[in-house]
Amino acid sequence: MQRLTGIDVARGLAVLGMVTAHVGPDAPGRTTPADRVLELADGRSSALFVVLAGVSLALMSGGQVPVSGRDLRRARVRVSARAVVVLLVGLVLDSLDTPILVILPTYAVLFLAGCLVLRWSVRALVVAAAVLAVVGPLVRDAVTLGGGPQGPGMSLDLRDLLVGPHYPALVWFAYLLAGLALGRGDLASRAVQRRTALVGAVLAVVGYGGGWVARLAVGDAALASTQPHSSTTFEVAGNTGVALLVVAASLALAPRAPRLLAPIAAVGALAFTAYTTQILVVAAVGPEIVWEPLVTSWVVFVVATTLVCWGWRTWLGRGPLERVLHGVSTAVAERLVPREVEAREPG
Repeated sequence: MQRLTGIDVARGLAVLGMVTAHVGPDAPGRTTPADRVLELADGRSSALFVVLAGVSLALMSGGQVPVSGRDLRRARVRVSARAVVVLLVGLVLDSLDTPILVILPTYAVLFLAGCLVLRWSVRALVVAAAVLAVVGPLVRDAVTLGGGPQGPGMSLDLRDLLVGPHYPALVWFAYLLAGLALGRGDLASRAVQRRTALVGAVLAVVGYGGGWVARLAVGDAALASTQPHSSTTFEVAGNTGVALLVVAASLALAPRAPRLLAPIAAVGALAFTAYTTQILVVAAVGPEIVWEPLVTSWVVFVVATTLVCWGWRTWLGRGPLERVLHGVSTAVAERLVPREVEAREPG
């Protein structure tokens, strides 16, 4: 899989943003510029994380030219195996009962769903993302108001995963589709980066601005909200716009300042390990670090995460959980869809 430092930088920012959302200071009535920056992390970081999952899917399945045939089957097996590992780790982390809402189960479901659209054109991916961004929140709202499906085969946990209050897969699949469409472009191209930034700016204005206008017109209706994790059409559009801006900026800056951005890129390269570790630390320290966050503990989390990932990446390469992901997915793919061996001509 092609590795772009800019994507690692963006993913590192997403992880550090989620750390900030979990243990960062949370003062009511934020007014200072620093408070505004902290506020930006809530909701947007996890959306960026999922958009980048879509980019990763694209890179794993051929980049600009999607794979087909045997290579496509192999890519789907690898992605599915990774999704199972992520799901298992997510369920373990969720069982620790920390105050943190674990995104990994939804992330795994989105990965599995992404296997079905690896051959779609960019146009189809964009249209599907737009449709989901509009229709998904309406369906979710209808299911929530109606009490949800009660028939056999639809457990409460599955319902929460699909249309729940925080990471509803039905809506969040739009983020992954947007990332997959982005990953089909030439991400190293300055022109693509500029277009990505332009589209991101437009989506951010339409999303957050449109939500503001809608609230002026209809009041504080739930479907007009742009609050973090409201998963409305307006929030999805705005969050996608911010994600595209971050990705475009990261791709543009990474080649210009590789040493400066290396620590953040290392966090992105070890994202699975870094995300998992911070939840394990919260479970060990206690919930107070989330419910009563301090600037000191937040700084320690961010600095320690960055330095440990940077050191590990420099001296040991791939992270521990990343090694598991790579090893399991490669082994399963070799078992189920082995690489074709070129036959030698007799001689």
